[in-house]
Amino acid sequence: MSDEKVLVRDVDATLIPHGEAFTLEKGTQVVITHRLGGNFTVMGPNGMFRIAARDADALEEEIPAEYQAVETKADDASADGPLTEARIREKLKLVFDPEIPVNIVDLGLVYNTEIIEDPTDSYRVHVDMTLTAPGCGMGPMIADDAKQRILEIAGVNQAEVEIVWDPPWNQEMISEEGKMILGLI
Repeated sequence: MSDEKVLVRDVDATLIPHGEAFTLEKGTQVVITHRLGGNFTVMGPNGMFRIAARDADALEEEIPAEYQAVETKADDASADGPLTEARIREKLKLVFDPEIPVNIVDLGLVYNTEIIEDPTDSYRVHVDMTLTAPGCGMGPMIADDAKQRILEIAGVNQAEVEIVWDPPWNQEMISEEGKMILGLI
């Protein structure tokens, strides 16, 4: 199976690592380098780009079921009981930096999670996360991916993901599983 593709329609993409919006035109030849969190990292004639999962059809690709957004929050299989940090972290394992094949939880990028229950039995969630490098232009996109995943959880009606720099990230924060994927152990 070849990872070389020709775009079947114009598609909005994000230039990596700068985070700039870019349109890749129909007929552009690209090579898929990663399929991360349902999104695609591709090499094109002008550099590396992230194509969102919602635009998989431009690549004539399907989004794996585990990365598709939950259609209704009532379908959230883990909706029984109160919202926990573990449920949030499980959902955040579907979010990736487009250059690194490890999710943001196993990369050690998720620092703090605050769950606030409001009077209507719904939740507001605030997450502090960091990035592997302060100059990463993809930060806002990764944070938005995390926010959208949190909003898929049953009972969550508001989510905020804030990028913080304290403490500074280092490789020791990567989980054992993440280190194995990256070949660090």
